[in-house]
Amino acid sequence: MNPINKTALITGASAGFGKATAEILAANGWNLIICGRRKVRLDVLERQLKEKYKVDVLSLSFDIRNNEEVKKAIAMLTDQWKEIDLLVNNAGLASGFAAIQEGNTDDWELMIDTNVKGLLYMTRCIAPMMIARKQGHIINIGSVAGKEVAALGNVYCATKHAVDALTKAMRIELLSHNIKVTQIAPGMAETEFSIVRFKGDDERAKNVYKGIEPLHAEDIAETIWWIVSRPPHVNINDIVIMPTAQANATTLIRN
Repeated sequence: MNPINKTALITGASAGFGKATAEILAANGWNLIICGRRKVRLDVLERQLKEKYKVDVLSLSFDIRNNEEVKKAIAMLTDQWKEIDLLVNNAGLASGFAAIQEGNTDDWELMIDTNVKGLLYMTRCIAPMMIARKQGHIINIGSVAGKEVAALGNVYCATKHAVDALTKAMRIELLSHNIKVTQIAPGMAETEFSIVRFKGDDERAKNVYKGIEPLHAEDIAETIWWIVSRPPHVNINDIVIMPTAQANATTLIRN
């Protein structure tokens, strides 16, 4: 393993915030477990990070919505990979954009299963490992949608409010075990988020960011690096991070 002897597990690592976070942690000497459903992308990222930064990287392809797949993947970790210092619960999505009375229940279940249950399944597997070592850090990627509610974002907002509440509960419950817990709540960010929300409609997704410079994946990755590089006695409980042109969930200025 790399001499720095720090290991992070990142969900949703094949793109967006997760991929950028893997890059910045590898650049700073961290070994990585990168997780996601798109195996080909993970394999490419694993190879690139190993070659560029000379760190150890393990890619695991599974669906965090499936508790049995999560438990099987984590159970297969060898001893050298079980000492996880950082869990980044990054995997999440929005699906659909409709009023509650017109919502697609398949979209609802997809968001709940990914954003809430997936985060819980991962935490349930990794937190006991951290407790056994009396150290660790869990970072949950929330959203400004977990702080406020916007029209047509009903169930997505509900899932991110759940992340907000779970982060607060985890911070309390893991406090006595010397485990840090943090939430990052981004505003508008240009990743695959809108493409997924609008089910591959690239033109509609592009219009979301028209006339504004949104956050980039690297902005969130740099924030994560700042958080994990604080000294042992410092925990960042919660960060809301916005583009300069956005004030809250619904107020922004377009050029």
